[in-house]
Amino acid sequence: MMSASVSEDHCSEPPSKKLKVQSQTDTNNTSNNSVATTSVEMAKNGDQTEIDEGLYSRQLYVLGHAAMKLMSRSNVLISGMKGLGVEIAKNVVLSGVKSVTIHDEEPVTIADLSSQFFLRKEDIGKNRAEVTTPRLAELNSYVPVSHHTTALNESFISKFQVVVLTTSTLAAQLSIGDFCHSRGIHLIVAETRGLFGQIFCDFGEDFLVVDTNGEPPVSNMLSSVTKDEQGVVMCLDETRHGLESGDYVTFAEVQGMVELNQCEPRKIKVLGPYSFSIGDTTNLSNYTRGGIVTEVKMPSKVSFKSLRQSLAEPEFLMTDFAKFDRPGQLHIGFQALHEFYQKKATNPRPRNKADAAEMVAMAKEINSKAPDGAKQESLDEDLLMNLAYNATGDICPMQAFIGGVAAQEVLKACSGKFNPIKQWMYFDALECYQENGTDNLTEEECQPKGSRYDGQIAVFGDGFQKKLESLKYFIVGAGAIGCELLKSFALVGVGCSPEGKVTVTDMDIIEKSNLNRQFLFRPHDVTKPKSDCAASAAKKMNPSFNIVPHQNRVGPETESVYNDDFFESLDGVANALDNVDARMYMDRRCVFYRKSLLESGTLGTKGNVQVVLPSLTESYASSQDPPEKSIPICTLKNFPNAIEHTLQWARDEFEGLFKNPYDNALMYITDSKFIERTLKLPGMQPIDTLDSVKKALVDECPKEFEDCVRWARLYWQTQYHNQIAQLLYNFPADQVTTSGAPFWSGPKRCPHPLNFDFDNEMHMDYVCAAANLKAEVYGIKGSRDRAFIRSIMETITIPAFTPKSGVKIDVTDAEAQMSAQASVEDDTLESVMKNLPQPSSFQNFKVKPLDFEKDDDTNFHMDFIVASSNLRAENYEIPPADRHKSKLIAGKIIPAIATTTAMVVGLVCLELYKMANGNKKLESYKNGFANLALPFFAFSEPISAPKQEYYDKPFTLWDRFEIDGRKAGGSEMTLKDLLDYFQNEEKLEITMLSQGVCMIYSFFMSPAKQKERLAMKISEVVAKVSKKKIPKHVRHLVLELCCNDKDGEDVEVPYVRYTFR
Repeated sequence: MMSASVSEDHCSEPPSKKLKVQSQTDTNNTSNNSVATTSVEMAKNGDQTEIDEGLYSRQLYVLGHAAMKLMSRSNVLISGMKGLGVEIAKNVVLSGVKSVTIHDEEPVTIADLSSQFFLRKEDIGKNRAEVTTPRLAELNSYVPVSHHTTALNESFISKFQVVVLTTSTLAAQLSIGDFCHSRGIHLIVAETRGLFGQIFCDFGEDFLVVDTNGEPPVSNMLSSVTKDEQGVVMCLDETRHGLESGDYVTFAEVQGMVELNQCEPRKIKVLGPYSFSIGDTTNLSNYTRGGIVTEVKMPSKVSFKSLRQSLAEPEFLMTDFAKFDRPGQLHIGFQALHEFYQKKATNPRPRNKADAAEMVAMAKEINSKAPDGAKQESLDEDLLMNLAYNATGDICPMQAFIGGVAAQEVLKACSGKFNPIKQWMYFDALECYQENGTDNLTEEECQPKGSRYDGQIAVFGDGFQKKLESLKYFIVGAGAIGCELLKSFALVGVGCSPEGKVTVTDMDIIEKSNLNRQFLFRPHDVTKPKSDCAASAAKKMNPSFNIVPHQNRVGPETESVYNDDFFESLDGVANALDNVDARMYMDRRCVFYRKSLLESGTLGTKGNVQVVLPSLTESYASSQDPPEKSIPICTLKNFPNAIEHTLQWARDEFEGLFKNPYDNALMYITDSKFIERTLKLPGMQPIDTLDSVKKALVDECPKEFEDCVRWARLYWQTQYHNQIAQLLYNFPADQVTTSGAPFWSGPKRCPHPLNFDFDNEMHMDYVCAAANLKAEVYGIKGSRDRAFIRSIMETITIPAFTPKSGVKIDVTDAEAQMSAQASVEDDTLESVMKNLPQPSSFQNFKVKPLDFEKDDDTNFHMDFIVASSNLRAENYEIPPADRHKSKLIAGKIIPAIATTTAMVVGLVCLELYKMANGNKKLESYKNGFANLALPFFAFSEPISAPKQEYYDKPFTLWDRFEIDGRKAGGSEMTLKDLLDYFQNEEKLEITMLSQGVCMIYSFFMSPAKQKERLAMKISEVVAKVSKKKIPKHVRHLVLELCCNDKDGEDVEVPYVRYTFR
């Protein structure tokens, strides 16, 4: 039998009840809502084995099909529908479990609106769960959502595989914990108190983790395997093997020591970056050559203690290594909060010293009786006082962080995918308070005001709330991170007064795949602008939200919109971008306008947060990830050895067949200077470009679909038979190098030509896709009728192919580069140009270059990529990739999941609090990195801006020379005036001066040019050299200087912001 006393959550006026538990003989009342219908077609999930890859594609790349099928069999109960409960429920529903039931017995209060984004003012007085259910169900039509509004009992709880408790007494947690542990039901307890958070996990005594880190299995090519009691495997020294001692591996394609092929997984011991041992190989055959070693993910069992046992014998996950002693302290502190509530039927009041002191006394009593595993040598009374002061706090950023982490634990419990939290996690963000302390925060200032922000006022006071409401922010991007930012900003109150404003811009429209993690969008929003829909949804969460949506790309082309006036009015910028170029651009703008920047990003279960503060920190551009390793040209062209190589080759094929030639053809027709520019290109590029134009306009211009089919069939023959036959003619299978080693060894896989087979589905896929894409380019109606396409192909005569002597095939990248740089014979170029009709003869000619689009399964793009790649893989006996994996690699898809996004944005908004509080010390801020799969958290102080100096004057990237070139009477400083100013005032001789990519002055200019420019106004010089008028909205120019000091030595100096209007 389970029972618990009535208790409250985070609001002290009036007290609200916490979770209470009935015995299993008591009745329960569950009411289900119907799942909202949607305009985007979705098959029912639940017990279905089919997974909608169009919806879940980005998440599938994080979790995989197997994990998601296990999730689709899991029923989840989430108790407590305040801010934390709804955050967890939102993420779990988006993920695609079998069903979600939400439980809450309490009515909505005004304070709930602090962080419960699915509640409205008109819902006050209604049951939280009833109101939340239909809005939660809209997130995912595959996941039935129901609600339960009476006390929980054992019979009801036993229906679920995972139970999450968010607003519950310790007594209820222990009672339910005992029951769940005994029945093998996975339990998660999550709680937040203002700037403090807690998570506990119990997945039973025998929980199986099938993948501990979520990383793809490592694979390497072998160079040797020794025959020994501890056989040593050497990998090719192109890349480090990336394995760790204790990993397991298996083998394939090993010649000689064939017993290793598809062997049972062998445990390894790392010996070096390219070598490891695999145990006894003495009874195996002698190794000859070749082979691939691949890591095998081995399931591991994890044993969890019950909540009752773990309370006395806690194991902690560290979230911040700078706060090493915090988990143990907070473990006692949270127990004291529960005891305070049990005795007082209320939480400690905000900033009430008597309540806080009483709770600290309880903590001391609990600690004195605690077993050795939980007892602290001494208690941090200041920390515990702050915990008491925060007891009724309810802030959206903390709910987002703890909710994102807890929801990922739910998915782990359902699937066994990734390492779970073992078993307690505590987190705090006290740095959000002002650096001069909280003594100025009074009890009166933090008391409830009958406001939707009461949960936040309890933590920071109403004065801070007014600061937040008056902020002006620019959110760049309305995708996954952007949606979470808008939700958090609306609930926190940013820009929610007449003085405040939030501007959001995103040029994209909503696609079906966005719905899985961009939670402000619904199926009926597909094809609508992201920024408009996101802004509208966020405003529903808080009608006072002063938000302005734009559909602009950020870049030089929109600087008339996001101009000086716009940026100078801002308090800060929050990036929600998905590409480095846009991030770099916004970083430059923030540095120029000296605005703070909140930068963040996710990659699957990994997330990071960076704080950029004017005059304090380095900028985003100060440190960058290393560039992606490119695939060597010769590997792509002739010697692929991995599916990544064939997929990149297929992408290049797509661009070379259906886009680039037609871009060039259109320019040839419409741009009179196209030929002139083309002839200036280096090496073989002029002939290649003009030849592609001739093919597009003349040689390979189809008249009807049958021509497209003929072209596709003949091109198949060229690529997958003829070229391979020629390659083998140049380098036969038994070819040896000058050193006597086999040519086809190591990374070079010996290919074989393919013979077209009408009954081979992949062969038909290729011709069907290629023919239809060719037809689309020329505006010809295509066909999906394979019988019709086959009938056309049966009429085609395939010319016999005979390899030619003297054909040069590049073996190394150096050879390929030399071939590309070879000069073109003039007569060859003249011949091509002579045979190319005049542009005027193509005035009515229309073609449509195709832009690759991976997410439309009806456009033949991925059909072509998959077939093209896998046929080439068949040439080289490389294991093929299915459509799902091919889309990931060829489409350069970034894996994404809602849990990571919520967690990251929670951290971002905690940093926003610090900025709004005016904190200036670096140690107050936290750059963060997290990997929810491990799980792992790392926080560090932002790196300070690097300092340079000239004449003992220090400066950073945030410093500059401010030069106002405006003179009385509307005149302007000349270039000579500027040079004289630096010579006289700064004792610097300008040797070179540039604006953008234009050199407007240099010491080596001809005297005549120098004389002319020195007399001109600076803005006139810029306009003359750039050959562009300076736009009217531009008031400042950025001038870069090269200078000599008074000793004639080069010296680094800041840039110049030159004001001329």
